[in-house]
Amino acid sequence: MTEQLQQARDDLEEAAKSADSDDVREDIRETTDAFADYVMSDTEPDHAVLDERLNTLRQVREQADGNTKDKLESAIETTEDYRETLDQA
Repeated sequence: MTEQLQQARDDLEEAAKSADSDDVREDIRETTDAFADYVMSDTEPDHAVLDERLNTLRQVREQADGNTKDKLESAIETTEDYRETLDQA
């Protein structure tokens, strides 16, 4: 469980480092911080929370290019895979 979120977090950190825009970087870091909280705690995010995070990442992806976009796509895919393992409310 946390391995997937950790991988997504790692991809997001790389995306933030390569982002050209401060707005893109800030949105990525906000999600990175949230994933760090999930990885370090026993609390699982639910579908709604992850949907919100995924929507943010998808919007940011539209503004990104190059390595930033590649890392965002990887993080989105990993997070979507993780989301499928969660019980729905």
